[in-house]
Amino acid sequence: MTSFGRQMDGYRLTTAEINYWRPDHPHLLQQFVWQKLDLVPHFPELSRFLAFWERELDGKLHIVRVAAAGLIQPAEYRWVDNELKLH
Repeated sequence: MTSFGRQMDGYRLTTAEINYWRPDHPHLLQQFVWQKLDLVPHFPELSRFLAFWERELDGKLHIVRVAAAGLIQPAEYRWVDNELKLH
């Protein structure tokens, strides 16, 4: 499915800020930013990625912050009080 088609099906641009403990220096945190189209509020793509992270990577997760925004939104309408016509 195309990116546009996925957005029409409810997918939103999802950004996850992942803070994890460095495996070689366990007292230091490092940050990783993940971004992909995903379904809100269940986030199946992000859940799969985090499951992969915990299963395959050495850095233990500390905190994950998630933000999602629709790229395709209805147009915004605004009433105006005055209208100026030229010609």
